[in-house]
Amino acid sequence: MLPEAGSGGGSGGVMCGGCVETEYPSRGNTCLENGSFLLNYVGCVECNKRDFVLIANRATEEEDGEEIITYDHVCKNCHHMIARHEYTFSVVDDYQEYTMLCLLCGRAEDSVSILPDDPRQAAPLF
Repeated sequence: MLPEAGSGGGSGGVMCGGCVETEYPSRGNTCLENGSFLLNYVGCVECNKRDFVLIANRATEEEDGEEIITYDHVCKNCHHMIARHEYTFSVVDDYQEYTMLCLLCGRAEDSVSILPDDPRQAAPLF
């Protein structure tokens, strides 16, 4: 379960709500392992420019069978930190579980069956 929007998600970094149109937008099941959701980026409040967003400090770690990828979204011009991105991947029972939490990219969860036929999609037999 993802933390509530606006809670910061415990990432510990300073994030800038002024650089985004909507903080932690709901993205349904769209979980980004890399990249940036530029439609939510209004521009850097530090240098007042709307340019590319760079990815910095990318790190991957594994903890109890869960892969955690984190990185910072920073302004291309002044390197102001816009947001901290966290993406997780794990296998639980017969499902691949994905989560994303980021001020810029939003919050999302997805679950995909590793079986050829997803039992959740099976039609009832009556």
